[in-house]
Amino acid sequence: MLLGLLLGLALAVDLPAANAQITAYPDKPVKIFVGFAAGGGTDVAARILAQKLTETLGQSIVVENRPGASGMIAAEALAKSAADGYTLMMGSQTTLAVAPALYRKFSIDAARDFVAVAPAGVSPLVLVVHPSVPVRSVKELIALGKAKPGAINFGSGGLGTTPHMAGELFSLQAGIKMVHVAYRGEAPAINDLLGGQLDLIFANLSAVIGNVKAGSLRALAVTSAQRAASAPEIPTIAEVALPGFEAATWFALVAPAGTPRDIVLRLNSEVTRLVGQAEVQQRFADLGMTVDATAPDALDGYIKTEIAKWSKVIKDADIRALE
Repeated sequence: MLLGLLLGLALAVDLPAANAQITAYPDKPVKIFVGFAAGGGTDVAARILAQKLTETLGQSIVVENRPGASGMIAAEALAKSAADGYTLMMGSQTTLAVAPALYRKFSIDAARDFVAVAPAGVSPLVLVVHPSVPVRSVKELIALGKAKPGAINFGSGGLGTTPHMAGELFSLQAGIKMVHVAYRGEAPAINDLLGGQLDLIFANLSAVIGNVKAGSLRALAVTSAQRAASAPEIPTIAEVALPGFEAATWFALVAPAGTPRDIVLRLNSEVTRLVGQAEVQQRFADLGMTVDATAPDALDGYIKTEIAKWSKVIKDADIRALE
C-alpha cells in the first residue's frame, strides 16, 4: 500500500513536469528534413511552412535537404530521430507511399515509423500528348493503346515519381500496355515530349500549362478527382473514361512515431491556421497546388490508403527498382 502511495506521488510530480515540457514546446530550433534537392515541390512546400512557422512559433524552423533514393535517405534519418517534435520531415506521395515498396533495402514503413502532422499541398497532374499523337480524348488514347500494344511511350521524372505511378495506374485501369521512359527530373522529360521523342507525360499541371495554352502540347485530362481550379476547362480522367481514377502529388508534414500527441496537435493547429491565410493559399496556388486543413488522424488514415493503393500498383505492374 505504501509502495502504491509513493508511486502515485511520483506520477503526480512527473505529470506537471511533462505537461510543462510540452507547453514550452518549442524551446529550441526545429529541423524539417526534405528528401529531395532544393527547388523541387517538396522543398518549396517545406520552406513556405518553415518560414511562417518560424514567425508564429518564435523558434527557427530549419529545412535540411537530404536527397537520394526517392526521399528514403531522409525518411530513414527521421525514423532514427528522437520522437520529441524537434525533427520532422516534409513527406510526399513518393516517399511515404511508393518508395518503401520499391526500395526494399530500406526497412521503412511509413504507417509504423511516422505519425502524420499536417497536409502541405496537393498538386494535380495533367495527361498531355504531343500534337503528332492522333488522339484528342482519353478514350481515343485508350483505343490507340489497345490497337497498338506497347507502341505508346510515356516519360516521367524518374522511377516511382507520381507521374510514373500515374502512368502505371492508368495503364492498369485502361487495360493497355505503355512503355515507361525514366528521366532525371521532369524538365528533361517535358523537353523530349516537346521535341516529339515521347508520346505523352502525366505532368505536374504547373509545369506544362504554358505549353498547353501555347498549343505545343495537347491536354486530355487531369488526374485528380475534381477538375483543377487553375484549369477548369480540362476534364478529369474519371469523368471522361475511367471512373474512380485518381492520382496526385501530395505533401505532408510527418514526425517520428511516438511523438507526444500534444506536440502533434500543436503543430497541426499552427499549420491549419497558416494555410487558411490568403497569402499562403496564394503561394501554393502559384505552384499549382491547393492546401486544405486536415486533422492528424484523418491524414494518417489517408496515408495508409495511399500506401495500400500504390503498393498494389507496384505489384500488379511488376515495377522493380535497381538496388
